[in-house]
Amino acid sequence: MRLKIFAHIDMDAFFAAVEQRDNPRLRGQPVVVGADPQRGRGRGVVSTCSYEARSFGIHSAMPISTAYRLCPHAVFLPVDMKKYSQASDEIFKILYDFTPDIEAISVDEAFLDIAGSYHFYGTPLNICREIKKRIKDQVHLTASIGLAPVKMAAKIASDLSKPDGLLEIKEENLLEFLWPLDIAKLWGVGPKTKKALNILGIKTIGDLAQTSLKDLLRQFGEHGQHLHHLANGIDPRDVVTESEAKSISHEHTFDTDTSDQNKICEILMALSEKVSRRLRRHSMKGKTLTLKIRLKGFRTYTRALTLAERTNFSDTIYKKARELFYEFYKPEMKVRLVGVRISHFEDPYVQESLFEDEDLMRQEKVHSAVDRIKDKFGETAIVRGLSLSKTPTRCRDTS
Repeated sequence: MRLKIFAHIDMDAFFAAVEQRDNPRLRGQPVVVGADPQRGRGRGVVSTCSYEARSFGIHSAMPISTAYRLCPHAVFLPVDMKKYSQASDEIFKILYDFTPDIEAISVDEAFLDIAGSYHFYGTPLNICREIKKRIKDQVHLTASIGLAPVKMAAKIASDLSKPDGLLEIKEENLLEFLWPLDIAKLWGVGPKTKKALNILGIKTIGDLAQTSLKDLLRQFGEHGQHLHHLANGIDPRDVVTESEAKSISHEHTFDTDTSDQNKICEILMALSEKVSRRLRRHSMKGKTLTLKIRLKGFRTYTRALTLAERTNFSDTIYKKARELFYEFYKPEMKVRLVGVRISHFEDPYVQESLFEDEDLMRQEKVHSAVDRIKDKFGETAIVRGLSLSKTPTRCRDTS
């Protein structure tokens, strides 16, 4: 198995730091970037704030009115995304000098896979030191970096090293690092999940690691299993580069142009299964579905919709793809190609998923079981059936 070395880079108080960099009079002052506080009557929130402001208890996503009450003498500034985006572009240009394997999380945060490039600098720690130095020298901002054999631990390490820090967690020390930490430090544990785990007596990551997997599955379903794996240092997620992350799609060209709706639906189902499998393989879910249709004469059309929730379920993808197809299709059409694409991704475990309804948990278990069967016996080991409805010749799935 290929060696994995992940670096998680997070700029320190990014928006506020850019403002302080560009205006020396703001340095050392509590700076709050966000909505207009309107002397404590503002209705927006804090985007970010300087470390000087944080000493007053201000933090990101706090109501701006609360921030004003905590520190009325702070400098309140509006968000200037043009300025921050320019700084972000400069930072990412530097990062790409060190490795092409970069997964941008936001304008000021990214994962890097440095396994293939650290040897140019001697050690993983050295390459991270050089990254920090380049950013400080060229962009005049500070970054914190966490270095670890798994993504989750790298993210925790960067958070614990702030501001302007660098923390390396080695494979042999991974559990020693993780287990004493509060359970809230685990990637994917929000306030609701923490409360539910605390009720069970689970206070630290070590407590979770030593809790029975069977009990966690019974209480929390697939999410409980995922958190148990993370608590034990198991995180198979790789860096997903920009080219990989834009979309996941599959297409099929028919041997001859066809108007056979059952055949088209069978192919849509197969394509949905392939897209779904790839999404789950990368622990990804998407919210935008695009259907591609090429007709006789190579006329090509696309139809897209935004799903109510991000998904990697094959039946959800197929159902919506089929709906888009019938909204477009006319009986006289001859179809040459169809394609299914999912985009607008987000890590499914970052959001609170503890209190999913029973149907969603059942679907997770079914899809996981199907994946295991196909992994062992091949893609054709299990397939979803289709049948023809009696009127008119529109196909439907038999699930």
